[in-house]
This record gives sequence, structure tokens and C-alpha cells, in this order.
Amino acid sequence: MCLVPQRYDPNVELPMDVDTEQDRVLFIKSVAQFMATKAHIKLNTKKLYGADGYAVKELLKVTSVLYSAMKTNTGNEAAEESNVNSLTFDISSRISDLKASRQLASEITSRGAALYDLLGKEVELRELRTNAIAKPLELNELESGIKKSVATVKDDIKKTNQMLDNIASDEANLEAKIDKKKQELERNQKRLRSLETVRPAYMDEYEKLEEELKKVYETFMEKHRNLAYMEQLLEDINRAERDRFEESEATIRNMQTTDHSRGIDAGNELGDLDDVGDDEDEIVVEANNARQATRPQAAEAGSRVFGSMGGGLDSDEDESGSLSSGESDIGVDDDDDELLDDDDMDDGRGEGRDDGSQANSLNDSDNDF
Repeated sequence: MCLVPQRYDPNVELPMDVDTEQDRVLFIKSVAQFMATKAHIKLNTKKLYGADGYAVKELLKVTSVLYSAMKTNTGNEAAEESNVNSLTFDISSRISDLKASRQLASEITSRGAALYDLLGKEVELRELRTNAIAKPLELNELESGIKKSVATVKDDIKKTNQMLDNIASDEANLEAKIDKKKQELERNQKRLRSLETVRPAYMDEYEKLEEELKKVYETFMEKHRNLAYMEQLLEDINRAERDRFEESEATIRNMQTTDHSRGIDAGNELGDLDDVGDDEDEIVVEANNARQATRPQAAEAGSRVFGSMGGGLDSDEDESGSLSSGESDIGVDDDDDELLDDDDMDDGRGEGRDDGSQANSLNDSDNDF
């Protein structure tokens, strides 16, 4: 089994390991596949694996081919080697032949179809051919037909000669145009090189302006950043002032509500008193005088407090600040009235306070606001 494939191809590589059953099966399959591809001999692997008389018959299929080859070329070893090599078959070398055969098959089918069509027209053509052959030939008509054909051929020759002449002239014109374009291209290239070597007159001014533009741009960017930073700071300051202003208004409002509640409580206590003398009128007059004297001080205090808050705001914020200051003055007047009511209640109770102490208490309350 090992020698027969080597007689076909000395360079064949087969698995020679036959120790196990699987190795022997692989060896038999590889030998059968090799003989099928190289010698086109189909072997029965089951019979070969049996190793009996049937296996010998299968081997005779291969050895008979070798024996016939050796018998025909017994006297020449070189011829024998050539016969052995001729038995080798490589499918890759026949791919081109396969393509050629396919092309020939397609041509055969197309030409067969054309031949079938022509044979179908043969009946009509046979009649025309027989009529033409049976018709007697006249020399005058034959001569005139030959002259016409010669004239047509001459006309065709003249046309072809004219076309050739035109082609030559066109070729010359094209060559002249090509030469002209080449010269223009060379001139333009020389001009381009000269322009590249020469520095423009405005280049110095351009570079100078470019540097100035860079400086101006840097200055602009710096000022823009500073402006943005200052706007942010201004916004923060305004926000802080608004918060402070709101806190102060809330404090004043709380104080007003507290004083108002105190005045209501004091009025309820004084409602039970019966003797109210002329001293009350005098106390009210003096309290009004003291309130008129202390009102400018409260206005100045309010302007000092709220003026600083609205200094960095816009015109709308200034108007709102002035309005709030006016409201604070009104709140102070209400507080003065409430304090006067408290003083009246104190006098009604007979605590014996004099006019100077009442004025001082009013001034102190206004200054607190």
C-alpha cells in the first residue's frame, strides 16, 4: 500500500502510522483519495481494510496500470519516467482549458441558431438562385453594373483619402495648438517664479498693521474681561444692597407692628380712666411741637440709611429708594402718634411726668428708628 502511491508520485506524503485502528482507517482513506485524484482509479476502502483476496483485487487495479506502462517502455528508463510523470494530473493547469471550452460551447449554440434560421430561408433563396442562374446575361447590363460598382468604389476611395487628408491637417492644427499652450505655460511658470521671488511693496505695511491689530485685539480682550469682571462685581454689590435694604425694611415693619400693638394695649387700659383735664391738651400740643421738631431729624436719618443703599442702582432703583424712604417717614409719624398716645395714657394715669421728659422720650424713639 505504501509503495504503489510512491510509484505514481515519489513526493507523496501519507500518514505511515498504522498502530491503532483509527490510524489504519486514516491511512486507507488517504491512499484511496490519492489514487482517485492522481490516477482516476476508484478503490473500495472496505475491501482494502479487510486485507484479504478482495484487497488484492483492488490493488491489481493500480498495479495493472503500472505494469502496462512498464511493459510498453521496458527499454528506455527516461521514457518510463516520462510516462510516470504523464500520469500525474493537476486540475489547476486545466482551468484555462475549461474556460476555452465554455466559450466554444456558447459560440456553438449561437452559430447553430443562426444556421437554423438560414436553413429556414433556404427554400426562398433556392428559387431566387435558380432564377438568377437561368436568366441569360446581357453584356451591356453587365458592363454597366460593373462600371457602377467601380464608380462607387472610386467614390469611397476619394472619401477615405479626404478623411485622411483632414486627419493630417487636424493633427497639424492640434500640434500647433499644443505647442502654443506649452509656450504659454512656460511663460506663466516663469512669471510665477519671478513673482514668488519678488517681495511685494505693501508687505512691510501689511506686517506692521498685522502687529498693530494683534496688540489692539489683546487690549480689547483685556478690557472686555475687565468689564465683565466689573459688571459681575456691580451685580454682586447691588444684590447685597438689595438684601440689606429688604432686611432693614423688614426690621422697621416689625418694629412698627410691635409699637402699634403696644399702643392698642395701652389704649385699652386708659379706656377705664374718667378724669381727663386740660393738662392733656397741653401735653398734646407740646407733643405735636416735639414731633415737628424731631421729624426733620428722622428724615435725615432715613436719607442717611437709604441713600447709601440706592447709590449704586439705576434710576428706577433710586425712585424705589426714595419711595421707600417716604414710606419710612410715614411709618415714623405713625410711631410718633402711637408714642403720644402712650404719653397721654401715662399722664392720665397720673405718673407726674413733666413736658421735658415727654419730649426727650419722643426724640429717643425717633432716633432709634
